[in-house]
Amino acid sequence: MERSFKREVQQLRLGANQVFRGEGIVAVAKALLQSGVSYVGGYQGSPVSHVMDVLVDAEDIMAELGVHLETNANEAAAAAMLGASINYPMRGAVGWKSVVGSNVAADALSNLASPGVIGGAMIISGEDYGEGASVIQERTYAFALKSGLCLIDPRASLPTIVRLVEEGFALSEASNCPVVLQMRIRSCHMQGKFVCKDNVAPAIGTRRKLAEPAGFDFDRLSHPPATYRQEKRKLEQRMPAARRFVVERGLNEILDGELGDIGIVVTGGLADTVLRRLARIGLADGLGGSRVPMLILNVTYPLVPEQIAAFCAGKRAVLTVEEGSPEYIEQQINVILRKADLQTRVHGKDVLPGAGEYTAEALDDGLAGFLRAARPVGYDLNAVESAAARRAAIKAKGRALVPVELPPRPPAHCTGCPERPVFSAIKLLEREIGKVHVAADIGCHSFAIFAPFNLGHSILGYGMGLASAAAVAPMQQRRPIAIMGDGGFWHNGLQTGVIGTQYNRGDSVLVIMQNGFTSATGQQYLPSSTTSRFDAPGGMDIRRTLEALGIGWLRTVRTYSIAKMVATLREAMATAYQGLKVIIADGECMLARQRRLRIEVAERLKQGLRVARARFGVDEEICTGDHSCIRLSGCPSLTVKTHPDPLRTDPVAHVVQSCVGCGVCGEVAHAAVLCPSFYRAEIVRNPGRFEAWRARFNRRAIGWLAA
Repeated sequence: MERSFKREVQQLRLGANQVFRGEGIVAVAKALLQSGVSYVGGYQGSPVSHVMDVLVDAEDIMAELGVHLETNANEAAAAAMLGASINYPMRGAVGWKSVVGSNVAADALSNLASPGVIGGAMIISGEDYGEGASVIQERTYAFALKSGLCLIDPRASLPTIVRLVEEGFALSEASNCPVVLQMRIRSCHMQGKFVCKDNVAPAIGTRRKLAEPAGFDFDRLSHPPATYRQEKRKLEQRMPAARRFVVERGLNEILDGELGDIGIVVTGGLADTVLRRLARIGLADGLGGSRVPMLILNVTYPLVPEQIAAFCAGKRAVLTVEEGSPEYIEQQINVILRKADLQTRVHGKDVLPGAGEYTAEALDDGLAGFLRAARPVGYDLNAVESAAARRAAIKAKGRALVPVELPPRPPAHCTGCPERPVFSAIKLLEREIGKVHVAADIGCHSFAIFAPFNLGHSILGYGMGLASAAAVAPMQQRRPIAIMGDGGFWHNGLQTGVIGTQYNRGDSVLVIMQNGFTSATGQQYLPSSTTSRFDAPGGMDIRRTLEALGIGWLRTVRTYSIAKMVATLREAMATAYQGLKVIIADGECMLARQRRLRIEVAERLKQGLRVARARFGVDEEICTGDHSCIRLSGCPSLTVKTHPDPLRTDPVAHVVQSCVGCGVCGEVAHAAVLCPSFYRAEIVRNPGRFEAWRARFNRRAIGWLAA
């Protein structure tokens, strides 16, 4: 994986009254163990900022307690695991990444929420929203509304997060509703501390197994006519029970303030940011106190109408602070107040942005707009205007310091990435046959949509690149090329893409990037990885799987062999064979390879053995300054520098120290018939006697010839 938590997870053994210090996501794992969870699972390729990585590293601790760990094939499989809590008093938790994971799991979630659960069921969802997000900008809130799931958005402090994990299981059992714990990325990685409790071994687990299965109960099945009764119970019994639990256990927080004619209703994850912005205009003390009354919704669904009405009663105006669109909470508050015949004016998206992350600047502007409109008694608005003037002055000073607009820095493939040369090959192919429709996919390979490749016409979902080309292929003269990673292949692509295309006799070209890991999220293991969390191969192979499905045109090509890749792509586009044509582009993830080699090299050096490292460079005398190598490669280690000859004004290509010696730049130059300015050198440590003598001789000979 990208990061090991082996050291941090030892804190999961802490007992009562001991103090935990560490990251938010490790604290969540500790809270699960303190809650007596029976089973945990999730999709490793969407780790909610490493929740699955933490659990895998803590597998021995969970085994001692009798907790079962499952690394699921996708989010749908993870959600289906929670079915254990429908019939048994077993607490279970699974994790995935935000709304895209919930999309995959939606079928199982609906069938889970309809009958409800008797054992606490929790979904840990990483709310990947805002400018730093890697997914589409939607919110998990829609799933809570649609399926009747309780949604927790905890305030960003470890004691609060841990408490709400524990209370979340109790809420699930009290209401028979599955609960979603919405973890924002910053909360996952924030540092903090809390006082621990003892871990609780589950009453039912791998060490205390059930003697008999549960008895048959038709009402526990999501099947008509039981589903009609389940919907009625959800509305009349389960949601009211959830609301009572929220109030009785004080899951939402109320901060009293002296400016009683206004108030703020804010989701838990944004509460601390709002308090910091209020402190800048004299409306909070920076220690958690606020002059403006605040209702902090750690449970954002279901809302409690009586709690909302009581908070808003007697106030002229309230501000709702929720990211994203639609304004679900603002709409519900308006309905609650109208039904209660309260005339409190509700502000929200009229002063705050309708979309995008609520940054400090966005909240400053929104709070200023609200205060100007509400004009609270006892507050001088000059503080707002002064703060706005200070921000404007700081921005103007920044513009003066940086008078030109900085160039954008889009994400790109890592140095030496085995996927980059495949896209270089596609660009070279397009020089010969013209533009090709490229169906892109989720994963590292999606970086090819950026310069210098600019390849990709659609991204429809993880593993769905080939399926998205189904209606394109019959409509074009040239066959489309679909891209899929090995992670996407096992997650969804095998069923939705390969089987679908084979069944419908599609005539597309599929390139599967086989790099050995789910790389984009930190090198998690795959069914086809050479090892697994059990320190043994997964036992599955992509090529054998495709052969078993009857794929008749199948090639495996080393990704760094650009000339061969171009020839194979050319053959796939021109062959008379009608049907799916698959190219397995084989090359180990360079990040994983460098981590592996670093250990091996250190061990060899420790033993005094020879270690050679390849490096590439550009001969400045030969380079013409054409820079086609850069346009066809885009490697971060390939840049330009001023030519040492003052008579030549064009900058020359240059390879910087981050080069890992993959050789793609030289391969591109060769395949594209570019200038032969690239050279390969070896840096040798602990050389043999003859090798050292030869190096000294060569240096002297070169010096003599140069003179």
